[in-house]
Amino acid sequence: MQNRVNNKGMLGRAYQWLALLVVGTLLAACGGGGGDPTIGGGSGSGNGGTPAVATTLKLSLLGASGQSSNALSTTAPLTAQALVLDAAGMPVSNMLVAFTSDATLVTLSPTNGSALTDAKGIASVTLSPFNATVSGAGKLTASVTPATTGATPIIGEANYVVTAAQPAGARIALSLLNGASASNALSNATPLTAKAVVTDLGGKPISGALVLFSTDSKLAALSSSTGTALTDASGTASLRVTPVSLQASGAGSLQVSTTANGATASDQVNYTLKATELYARNLSFLPDTIAAFDSTTMTVDIIADDGTLEGVPYNGSGVSVRFSSPCIQSGKASVGGDVVAVNGKATVVYRDLGCRTEMIMASVVGSDGAAHSMLTIAPQMAASIQLIDVTPANKSIVIKGQGGLLRTETATLKYRVYDTANRPLAGQEVLFSVDDGSPVTLNKVSAFSDVNGEVMTTVNSGNQPTTFRVKAWLKSNLMYSYSDSMLVTTGSPVQSGFSLSVDKANVEGWQYDSGTNSPAATVFVLLADQAGNPVPDGTPVAFQTNLGSVGSSNMGGCITANGGCSVDFRSQNPRTASNPPVTPCNDISKGGVPDSTQPGLASICASTSDGSKTLFRKTTIFLSGSRAENVIINDTNNQGSFSAKLTGAQYNLGTTANSAQRKFSLKISDLHENPMPYGTTVTITDAVNATGSVVPATINNVYAHNAQGVDDRTGANLEGNQGSFHAVTINSLTPNTCTTSVSSTFNVTVTTPIGNITSFPFKLVFSCP
Repeated sequence: MQNRVNNKGMLGRAYQWLALLVVGTLLAACGGGGGDPTIGGGSGSGNGGTPAVATTLKLSLLGASGQSSNALSTTAPLTAQALVLDAAGMPVSNMLVAFTSDATLVTLSPTNGSALTDAKGIASVTLSPFNATVSGAGKLTASVTPATTGATPIIGEANYVVTAAQPAGARIALSLLNGASASNALSNATPLTAKAVVTDLGGKPISGALVLFSTDSKLAALSSSTGTALTDASGTASLRVTPVSLQASGAGSLQVSTTANGATASDQVNYTLKATELYARNLSFLPDTIAAFDSTTMTVDIIADDGTLEGVPYNGSGVSVRFSSPCIQSGKASVGGDVVAVNGKATVVYRDLGCRTEMIMASVVGSDGAAHSMLTIAPQMAASIQLIDVTPANKSIVIKGQGGLLRTETATLKYRVYDTANRPLAGQEVLFSVDDGSPVTLNKVSAFSDVNGEVMTTVNSGNQPTTFRVKAWLKSNLMYSYSDSMLVTTGSPVQSGFSLSVDKANVEGWQYDSGTNSPAATVFVLLADQAGNPVPDGTPVAFQTNLGSVGSSNMGGCITANGGCSVDFRSQNPRTASNPPVTPCNDISKGGVPDSTQPGLASICASTSDGSKTLFRKTTIFLSGSRAENVIINDTNNQGSFSAKLTGAQYNLGTTANSAQRKFSLKISDLHENPMPYGTTVTITDAVNATGSVVPATINNVYAHNAQGVDDRTGANLEGNQGSFHAVTINSLTPNTCTTSVSSTFNVTVTTPIGNITSFPFKLVFSCP
């Protein structure tokens, strides 16, 4: 070590002494420093308060343990210490020491390379290599400038040598491993690990280096999608190498490269790839025994052929397993299709749909081998039997000998056997019986359930109406079920159950045809059998008429549904019975009566058969005229009671008290003395000095009747005027006050549904008492 003194110009030193003098003066004015500058062995000033002046700087380089050293590396930085002393050999504190060196070799900490001396006069910095690769010798300089005017900086120097931490350059070594053993035989059964070790040229591992792996993508796949990996502390980077498919085969090369320490290194190894045969093994069930229609979980291992008898587990992806069995193929069990293996196992749920114990097979799709195992399925147990269908649907048959179109003498009953899972059960024997004493014939007393769990029996009717039920029970456990009550009826209509009616008995049809779309009236027929039940659907009824027309263009009658049916009646020619047809109703030899010859009265005959004889019923419909041409007044006054036919001239009702009601009746009929049409209105119109009413104001159904008014809808006893009666009441406008007699007039107006009007004028005088 050595000290150096540099001469400065006199002018510079004069300025420095002048500055110190000014500072000293200011400190004296402020009362001086606040402490002892000599604490810690150092001296901040000379005797009598004179500041200490640095005269010596000693520079030392120390190792990590404080020993003197000048060897520097990244693992062994040095501490540089500058000791500043005054002329008396005492340490000088609070001096700024500047350290400098070759910046391409080392770095200083603090980075500005400056430090203040402490109480012991020591200032320190840390000296480190610029990077791990630099090497060479260098010099560290420390300098301090004494605080005296014109003082020359004091300099200390120390030499050092930098040793590189690792040699420059890099190398990489690649190997393929199967477990811990080297191997270049790649297959799905034996995937390989590619291991690349990166070191410097001196053999020291390089960590954090980026290694790029690559190979033929048609042969193998790498576990890193980018094909890259970083080296660890041992300089090792690894990737997993697997075949791209089970079928891939051939030879390939795996390459690696890296750039480290400013150098690029690469390596490669070759490998062979063999196609892999996979097969299923160890088929198991959980649980291994199930009840009928229950389910179990099936699991099978995926094994890869590695040339040994046992093979090795295969945990790769893209493998599907197919489970099959006779029941799966026939639909008596379900597994839901092929199953993708996960982590070397394929798992699926097997659900029984009516199978028995069977052999299950599992095979890798595309492979010939299969694993086999027996699954035990408990037999189904019968739990119930239920009636599911009855023919005929109305549960009614006719007595023996009365069958025909839409009528049957045989009932068919179908039952179904169910197991404990409420599923149809085949192969179960079922016994049948009918109620004791039922006069019917059970045609089948036992049967075995078919694949749908169904059994069937039939019952034939006897010679009398009755009801019955069929009992079906399981022979295995005596569970049973009854049918609904079945009815045996005659089925055929009887004369006493034959009804015939019309919705309108008097239609406006003497002068008007009703047309094809709007019938003048509807004729209804109802049929019942001997038991009072509606006859079976499909019983035909024929219709005939001597006036107008009845039925339709495709059928001169109707077919019953729920014991009844209807036909249309039209008003049209003929309107008089000049050549009436022969019908069951007017055939005297068959119990009929002659049709009425009343003009405008249609006789309608409906007939059917009970299988042995013809049944019939007759009704009538008036073809009424449109004008009231026969109107009879029945009047009672103070001169007595009398009747007269209105001629259309004004009819004088005479005189009545102003406070009294004037009453009379009218019998209104058409030109043939038939009733006016259904829906005709009778009203008081054009009343002057009077008000009145008519009851009934509307003509409803008027049936053929005798002179006493007793209806005979067949027309056989028709007699007299067939018109309708109407009561007329006339009142004064001022029944409670009367000053003079008042003459009143009014009309009785008859209006048919089509709108034909006939009016009859009347005169009446209201007198005062």
